[in-house]
Amino acid sequence: MKKALEFLKESGTFYLATTEGDQPRVKPFGAVFEYEEKLYIVTNNKKDCFKQMLQNPKVEISTMNKKGQWIRVAGEVANDDRREVKEFALEAYPSLKRMYSLDDGIFAVLYFTKGTASIYSINGETETFSL
Repeated sequence: MKKALEFLKESGTFYLATTEGDQPRVKPFGAVFEYEEKLYIVTNNKKDCFKQMLQNPKVEISTMNKKGQWIRVAGEVANDDRREVKEFALEAYPSLKRMYSLDDGIFAVLYFTKGTASIYSINGETETFSL
């Protein structure tokens, strides 16, 4: 899991895929962190993507780094409404404080309950591990 976290942080922007009915939806994300040995993402609970993840918790994340490697993180997520997790997220990403606060009623953090991450390279090498 740590390797996936490092890859996503190093890459900056990553793309999260959810589903709405039978239509895939992809959107850019940038905040990812580890808490209690789980991989977390941040969003706004008023956004469609949050509602989509509650309806169907299966998601995938993908991005590419400057070395030409790419990652795919596939799994299921769950909402975590604990105040201490949100505090941790705001400290890990101070820029989030421009959009969210602990008591704003919209700040949401979700974590992978299960999943795998695979890192691919152009030469055909793949490394896969559990989250």
